[in-house]
Amino acid sequence: MHIRPAQSTDSFALISLLTELGYGGTESLMHTRLQQLIADPNEKLMVAEDRQTVLGFLSLHFIPQLAFSGDFARISYFCIAEGERSKGVGQHLLQHAEQLARERGCERMEVHCHDARIKANQFYAREGYSESPCYRIKSLATGA
Repeated sequence: MHIRPAQSTDSFALISLLTELGYGGTESLMHTRLQQLIADPNEKLMVAEDRQTVLGFLSLHFIPQLAFSGDFARISYFCIAEGERSKGVGQHLLQHAEQLARERGCERMEVHCHDARIKANQFYAREGYSESPCYRIKSLATGA
């Protein structure tokens, strides 16, 4: 297995993995979003693959902080294919992302993971991630 930057040819695999996460219907926007993320210097979209088969992906954003010298990194999407979970792929991909964040000068990593994703939260706890006290959202969609 090796980790590499995502490419436009990974769109089908990413659509399938996002569907596993519960984000269906991404086909129409995948090409545009993929190109935006690949071009963004504050984003690292990585895939783990074995023999040209994508096993999982991680989307990592670097965010500057105004009050601290170090930035922080946020995982926005992270998925390992159902049949590849608990085989070390996720741990390897996460460690790679953490190393990229260190190299970028980040002082911490964060990830938002809904309580309903029990196994994912257990994984993050095993990897040393602790619960943060508060996360608030507001929809900006029309009519919300």
